[in-house]
Amino acid sequence: MSSFQYDFGMIGLGVMGSNLLLNMADSGFAVAGYDIDKNKCAALDASASPKKIVKGFFDLNEMIASLRLPRKVMMLVPAGKPVDDVLSRIVPLLAAGDIVIDGGNSHYVDTLRRVNAMQELGIHFMGIGISGGEEGARSGPSIMPGGDLKAYEAVKPVLEAVAAKVNGKPCVAYLGMGAAGHYVKMVHNGIEYGIMQLISETYWLLKKGAQLPNDQLHETFKKWNEGSMESFLLEITANIFTQIDDLAGGLLLDVISDMAGSKGTGKWTSQDAMDIAVPIPNIDIAVAIRNLSAYKNERADAALLYQSGSFKAINSENFIEQSRDALHFATIICYAQGLALLHKASEELHMEIPVSEVIRVWRGGCIIRAAFLDDLAEAFQKNSNLSNILLDASIAEKVRSLEKSIRSLVAEAALSGLPVPGHMAALSYFDAYRSEHLPTNLIQAQRDYFGAHTYQRTDMTGSFHTEWKQTKP
Repeated sequence: MSSFQYDFGMIGLGVMGSNLLLNMADSGFAVAGYDIDKNKCAALDASASPKKIVKGFFDLNEMIASLRLPRKVMMLVPAGKPVDDVLSRIVPLLAAGDIVIDGGNSHYVDTLRRVNAMQELGIHFMGIGISGGEEGARSGPSIMPGGDLKAYEAVKPVLEAVAAKVNGKPCVAYLGMGAAGHYVKMVHNGIEYGIMQLISETYWLLKKGAQLPNDQLHETFKKWNEGSMESFLLEITANIFTQIDDLAGGLLLDVISDMAGSKGTGKWTSQDAMDIAVPIPNIDIAVAIRNLSAYKNERADAALLYQSGSFKAINSENFIEQSRDALHFATIICYAQGLALLHKASEELHMEIPVSEVIRVWRGGCIIRAAFLDDLAEAFQKNSNLSNILLDASIAEKVRSLEKSIRSLVAEAALSGLPVPGHMAALSYFDAYRSEHLPTNLIQAQRDYFGAHTYQRTDMTGSFHTEWKQTKP
């Protein structure tokens, strides 16, 4: 057994794990990796840059023993039971003071349980969200650590070295206590769901309404990505329209099924937002539409029964501009909902999440990186405790400038029978949020009428109940 001591260990040498480890090695760290697949261990060794210290291990005990004290080891395995299985194997091999990191997409509830369990053993445990996909892992991801602050300080040099850089600053920061890292990543993915839904609706409107072929869709999204709407998701969307199908020829997008998959993080975001009473309808509807997309046979039958909606824009240039502004409006609303959830969850779950730092970390490397995050950073510089970005005067000015376009687009789509649930959700949220008075006074009355749930009044404090007069039909 070699006596060489490695700086960092990785369990799970899939694409993400191996790329992140190679990134660390290129940054000057001696790294070791373990996987149950010998081929992946060999591939790791073969992929290392010249003169970099990288070693793949097929023996877990040997890999753990090779790490410098206190040991720093990350797991990049599927969420759920696999994480607990790995922990059960490595805990007997660790000592008090060692640091274990879950770099996968674990549910924050599981992470908090593991933080507490490891703390009792004297082992530091951290949940870290990592965004950027396989390319980001290799060249610089957005990294969202939370949990043990002492452990973060110990691994900070490694994380800062491998993270994406924006204006020379690494896209990583300590984001709060307990399971904050995985909570932030969960909300990141929820926002991602919402924006992807909005972009897909815009694509469909341009294809059906403006009747743009794929080459023009490419040019349109590419142009949008060059201005204030610049974002990673718009960039890859523009590229998708040019991808040739290497199996059958033609453009690939046109032969991809419309049944979209998901891995659960969007659902978790919706569920947790409901638990702490934060409205995030754009994320909710994005999850719902992915679920609905799976009912392909029923949708086909319904299309025959009811006939799908369609329309042709009278002026395609105006419609394209209107679609761009509507997408911009709805995307801002989607960020507003996600950040409002982080603000409330930080208080409710005692995580002390610095939302301004979250925005900085998201500025580079991650899937939802966008130029608009600079505007959000300015808003939080003015008010670090901003509960909703729609309350910032500069953002409000931008939203007002886009409002007419989304109203026109939603109206046209509704009259034509084309589904734009994300855009509708964004507009409805905006209208409800800016309404000083809502018709929910009637809901209070209804609840008290049938269930004696009481109600509050506008003219005096306290809870009240009325014996409602029942009028016979």
